[in-house]
Amino acid sequence: MVKRHDARWMLAIFSFINGCLSIAIMATAALVSGQPFIFPSLGPTAFLFFYAPLTPPASPRNAFIGHLIGAAAGYISLAAFGLLHEGPALTTGVTSGRVGAAALSLGLTSALMVLARAPHPPAGATTLIISLGILRDLDQIAILMVAVVLLTIQAIVINRLAGLPYPLWETSPEPKAADDG
Repeated sequence: MVKRHDARWMLAIFSFINGCLSIAIMATAALVSGQPFIFPSLGPTAFLFFYAPLTPPASPRNAFIGHLIGAAAGYISLAAFGLLHEGPALTTGVTSGRVGAAALSLGLTSALMVLARAPHPPAGATTLIISLGILRDLDQIAILMVAVVLLTIQAIVINRLAGLPYPLWETSPEPKAADDG
């Protein structure tokens, strides 16, 4: 039997179209609202949503919880090191406090995602965006979370329209292997 389409090419086209669409939706929301709806950590989230949608890290649950943990850990780390009112490390330079905040935020994010059973690697970028002071105001962080929700809704709609059994919240647990003992 002859295959109709190369699966890798189809996945590449699907990922390309939805990567473009994801950022276009966020950019349109930014234009309409005047708020920055485009964040670096949304790129890898979109990639997971459309490249590996049925894996646990790409589930809506893990994306939302992961970014929420990352945002909270970043903010807590800024506060712990007295950096809530300092400019971003990109303009003010890297200080020992900023190093501490970045390290603490990534450590907290990693540990809390493990404890919550909600791994979502792009949340590591979210926590650094905040702990490095690129976003540091609560209203900016709230917009970031709204952007995560908008992107997640898009993933649900697009993946389901594509015929994938994409979850509304979390992926189905892996079937347990039969016990040989």
